[in-house]
Amino acid sequence: MSHKIDDLTEKLLECLEELDHYKANLDTWTDSLDELSEIEDAFEADSRNKLHGKTILDIGTDCVKPLYIALKFEPDKIIGIDEDLSYPYTSDVEQNSKLFTKTEIKLYNCSCFNKERLEKILTKEKQTTSDFVLISKTLHHLRTGECIAKERDQNHECHPDEECCIYKFEEQKIFDRLLQLGKRVIVYEYFCAPEEDDDKVRGRGGYFTTEEWRQIFRHLSENYRVELIKPLRCHLDKKGLKPVIAKLRQIDCICFYLEQSPDG
Repeated sequence: MSHKIDDLTEKLLECLEELDHYKANLDTWTDSLDELSEIEDAFEADSRNKLHGKTILDIGTDCVKPLYIALKFEPDKIIGIDEDLSYPYTSDVEQNSKLFTKTEIKLYNCSCFNKERLEKILTKEKQTTSDFVLISKTLHHLRTGECIAKERDQNHECHPDEECCIYKFEEQKIFDRLLQLGKRVIVYEYFCAPEEDDDKVRGRGGYFTTEEWRQIFRHLSENYRVELIKPLRCHLDKKGLKPVIAKLRQIDCICFYLEQSPDG
């Protein structure tokens, strides 16, 4: 009898694991739809609310959002690179999207840090510079500097696998790089400093702290044209930093876009 109970328990656990897997996949589809409803205001759509003739580079793509964007806005092409955050249905989305949208969707396993591979991909796709660069819940992964975990935990020790590390975010280096890849950079970012990032890749993870956001927005306001969409609609400049920073403690999502400043 005990063997039967053990077998049933094992099967039940397997079913629960499978259910969790399907729920995680479903959450990706529903979350992407919610995010698009806020991100869409950052696109410069025409009078028909379309992006005909436009191209998009989706950095850290979840593979789902490109499909939603293609169906709603009909851009010419969307190239997605996954920043090593792979999804199991990439090929299905890429192939089957051809059945119901004219937008060409191409999805690659690549990081924007891998300049050689990315340049080959963009050259192959004849898209060296895009109209839009979309970064959805991925900005905090684009960390390049030394480990700063010790600033938050005096007992931190770096290990070879860097799983417990948090790299520094280098604003100038990252945003300069992004604006080389596209004319308008759209950022949608979830952040919750007390939480662990469940898709953290080595030291390239860790949600931004309020102080990191303060540094990011200060740099952006001094160097680029920045339009904030969420938590409030406004043009971001040095004078408007204070109310934006005050809002950071009340929310967990931010959406904004940036372009090169008109005066250089």
